[in-house]
Amino acid sequence: MSGFSVESPSWDTIDAVEVIDQIRIEKDHALIPTDQGVLRVSVNQFGVRLQIGDRIDFDYQLLVNKPNAQALTIAQPDSASSSLSAALSTTAMQTKLVSGATQVVISHQPFAIQIKHNDKVIQQSASDGHFVRRYRLPPLARVDKGWFMAWELASSEPVYGLGEKWGKLDKRGQLIRSFNHDALGVNAEISYKNAPFAWSPNGWGLFVHTPSPVTHGVGYAPWSQRSYGVLVEDSALDLFIFTGHNGEQQIQTYTELTGKAPMPPEWSLGVILSKAYYQDADELLATARAVRQQQMPCDVITLDGRAWQDTETRFAFEWDKTRYPDPKPIIDQLKAMQFKICIWEYPLISVENPLYQQLADKGWLIKDKRTGQAYQYEWDMSAFGEVLTPLPKSGILDFTHPEAYAFWRDSHQSLFALGIDMIKADFGEQIEDDNMLASNGESGMALHNVYSLLYNRCVYEAAEEFSQNGAFLFSRSAWTGSQRYPAQWGGDPQADWGGLAASLRGGQSWGLTGAPFYATDVGGFYKDTRDAELYVRWLQSAVFSAHMRLHGIGQREPWSYGALAEQAANRALKLRYQLLPYLHQTMMQASETGLPVQRAMVLAFPNERQAWAFEDQFMLGDKLLVIPCLQAGGDIEFYLPFGDWCRFEPDLDADITQPKHYQGSKLYRERLALADYAVFIRKGDTVPLGAAVEHTEQLKALGMSVASVTRYWPDVDIAQGGAS
Repeated sequence: MSGFSVESPSWDTIDAVEVIDQIRIEKDHALIPTDQGVLRVSVNQFGVRLQIGDRIDFDYQLLVNKPNAQALTIAQPDSASSSLSAALSTTAMQTKLVSGATQVVISHQPFAIQIKHNDKVIQQSASDGHFVRRYRLPPLARVDKGWFMAWELASSEPVYGLGEKWGKLDKRGQLIRSFNHDALGVNAEISYKNAPFAWSPNGWGLFVHTPSPVTHGVGYAPWSQRSYGVLVEDSALDLFIFTGHNGEQQIQTYTELTGKAPMPPEWSLGVILSKAYYQDADELLATARAVRQQQMPCDVITLDGRAWQDTETRFAFEWDKTRYPDPKPIIDQLKAMQFKICIWEYPLISVENPLYQQLADKGWLIKDKRTGQAYQYEWDMSAFGEVLTPLPKSGILDFTHPEAYAFWRDSHQSLFALGIDMIKADFGEQIEDDNMLASNGESGMALHNVYSLLYNRCVYEAAEEFSQNGAFLFSRSAWTGSQRYPAQWGGDPQADWGGLAASLRGGQSWGLTGAPFYATDVGGFYKDTRDAELYVRWLQSAVFSAHMRLHGIGQREPWSYGALAEQAANRALKLRYQLLPYLHQTMMQASETGLPVQRAMVLAFPNERQAWAFEDQFMLGDKLLVIPCLQAGGDIEFYLPFGDWCRFEPDLDADITQPKHYQGSKLYRERLALADYAVFIRKGDTVPLGAAVEHTEQLKALGMSVASVTRYWPDVDIAQGGAS
């Protein structure tokens, strides 16, 4: 075992694992004796799996499909069949493992690996050498934090995935840590939703099956600009290498293993209105009435945390009696206006609430290792600034305790019976201290990430069991497998142009990690800047996402930003509801394949590398190319891929037969008027459109659903004429 510092690794002190005895086959696994334990190598329908070390299997259900190892044999490699003999280990003994079209070549001293499928090298140990050692980064090593592996990166090879990240979608050159944070914004590497799954358009994917933090040096120059180093902070290493020609195949493979997202209820495709926060029932009802009076399209209205809970005593599934002595009449009035209702929660219980001691006595809260008593979490309020009020010292529910899990799930029953339709499952990143101990024996960092998954699962199961209108939630924190409990929203961006751009990249990056449904805080969460142009551009881009929520500190209704903004916003909101049939089709496809609703260019155009660099634009499903406006003034720069394209503007009836025509494989610059958006469709494609309603209940009154098509756009074949 060797010392390791992520920031300044001393690679010369890290000893690579060596094979110390004969490799043998047992139950379709290759057992490789090493000086750090037995490495198990298997080939399955997903690719190749490497396992070494031991940890307790707490069955967190990260995997929904347990891969079956396929028959494996040992053959002697020949010099022509493996570039390892020249590139990696000219003198070391090797063993070749064969399973169908897959070959795994193992070098012994030190250990190194090469994986081939259909005679193509899929991945191999990093070949970056050093003057004083064969490998700059050890191919496999046991370090004090866990396990380390180094994989090869070709020159300029891009890598995608690794969760919700706000910077470049291509992670090449970045140091990424798969570790959930209450990020308090979208400006740094830290983020709320992480998963240790990455893939390359060169034809491989990498997934670490672990609840623990994972650090990825993706061609990170202080480590090695030509290697992908993976540090797994776990006592065991369980790593998959996937095969697949492109991102679509990689994501489908990953979600076959970790689960697909079920189709959300139809009403969730409509607009969700929120604010941090409605002060009382009068403000809530006044907002709801104004929405209907103004004929603003909207399906859901939200009571955020301080809107319905007493902050000093939350969270305890109880309404603040000073403002809601009887919440039912309020809920009934909202229902009469055809609103679905979302309420907020987090998995912490104030020490000021009697429920805290009740749960502590039962052993249903996370414990403090030092005392054996319930751990009392204290918030660092310095990061919350002047806007948010202090939060109370709290206990944290222990979702690993079966009875605590059932209590939390079943406590939602009264809320759904009251008429609540949707839960906003906030937070979940607070397992931060190694002194925190769960009932299953897990603690600290090993529990930190997977806690989010358990929380997501519990609340989603409550919605499945008790909701009268279909299961749906918004969760902020997520880990491997959380895509099975839709949907997720991006947390707390600044209300500025950088917050908009980063939020859109975060959603795309989460989609590239196998999570198809995402929403942003339209207008930005942090501070009420009253920037009408920013609000309109954010709203226009959100029209073309899986879910659409207007939320932040301050009002987010269109008329609150002035007449011009209201006019522009209304045009976009009308289009959102007209797009419901197409969104429904796209989301059905996402549920079946794992592909995201918003698709980055590398995913949508795998054979057109020049398109990949345009990371601020995306495809909505298969047919619509969306160019968000990310700066004041309306200037946009965009790239249209190969082919012929036209402007998608179905609400401008005069342009239906004469859409503006664009030639692909070109870069364009335009300036948009405030009410205009830049969306394109290929010549010859059509998009199904529905009725322009104010909420999805109106569709039911018309005998329709969100999948109902009233017309297609364009209603003429662009290829046959009409293009200007």
